[in-house]
Amino acid sequence: MEVGMKLTDRQEKIIEIVKAYQPVSGEKISELMEVSRATLRSDLTFLTLIGLLQATPKVGYTYLGSAVETFFFFDSFRTKIDELMVPPLLVTKDTTIRDAITTLFMYDVGSLYVIDESQELAGVLSRKDLLRASLNTNIDQTPVAICMTRVPHIKVATKDMDILEAASILQDFEVDSLPVVSEDNHAKVIGKITKTKILNYLIQRAREAELKR
Repeated sequence: MEVGMKLTDRQEKIIEIVKAYQPVSGEKISELMEVSRATLRSDLTFLTLIGLLQATPKVGYTYLGSAVETFFFFDSFRTKIDELMVPPLLVTKDTTIRDAITTLFMYDVGSLYVIDESQELAGVLSRKDLLRASLNTNIDQTPVAICMTRVPHIKVATKDMDILEAASILQDFEVDSLPVVSEDNHAKVIGKITKTKILNYLIQRAREAELKR
């Protein structure tokens, strides 16, 4: 590489395949490398974020290779979620939809986490969930339990996960945030990580790197 950081052998192989077959789908890359798509997730996300690859929906990956300056982000991608996570906003299953909407907009967040009687994660509420529910139900009487996304259909993160892995999950499942759960109990919510928080952190690191030039 023409920068001061070496890609892994697997990342180099991905780039070789994309150059040879572009545009090429993630599934095709997985097939040619004889590894699972899940195994390649972090590598594909990393190569896309640093500008070596471009991912186009329904088309596939193409090679760019012109934005290698962004390699200075490499160490930033290894930052643990523990450093960026924020306190979660929790509501109970019997909270009314109106009260949940009020909480959502009062704190200007994109999602709320629903806990059960044992204080464990029961579901997630997004703005879309609440908007959809408000059009069809009595929001003053109906509990959020009827419109939340329920466990186990919720993707979570742990505080020792790095932001690249978190970004991969956020991208793959098209969600704006992940509940951060305890390593000992994945039903206990201890924080929250969002796309915006990760992006702001990377922008901050980029500005810091620019000032050092």
